[in-house]
Amino acid sequence: MLNPIFIIIGINLFIFIAANISDTLVYDLGLWAPLDYCLNGYMGHGGAWGVFTSMFTHVGFTHVIFNMLALYFFGSYVLNLTGLKQFLAIYLGGGLLGSIFYVLFGTLISPDIPGLAIGASGAIFALGGTLAVLTPRVKVYIMFIPIPVPLWIAVIGGGLIMSFMPNVAWEA
Repeated sequence: MLNPIFIIIGINLFIFIAANISDTLVYDLGLWAPLDYCLNGYMGHGGAWGVFTSMFTHVGFTHVIFNMLALYFFGSYVLNLTGLKQFLAIYLGGGLLGSIFYVLFGTLISPDIPGLAIGASGAIFALGGTLAVLTPRVKVYIMFIPIPVPLWIAVIGGGLIMSFMPNVAWEA
């Protein structure tokens, strides 16, 4: 059986490469979730399905690489702890909820600017949150910090740090 994590990584990389070959492909297929289209019920160019498919789109090489590395490390652990069905429910459900919360909070924060929900942050943080809940005492090393910290602190700290970074959908 093929590893579902490698399948998800492959889908993300395929879409990333295809999007870089054609500047308009991802938008034309409606894979992004523009706020104005989602809120106005427009079904093309990102409407209902764009809220889901946006977790498979990325902007920039570092964006896709860091998300896929996080998927590989967090995802492998969650898959071993929960099994395939629960892993997929956590990953896909987290990505969907992340996009929905981005749409909801984005309109409250910047109602005049239609933003795009892009990336797998909601799905990745769902995996990290799952690990923090299921294995709260596990210690991890964080880049540039020479001592291990509990995983739950790393996940919450990562979320807080990302909330101050520009162009990062912290709402996810």
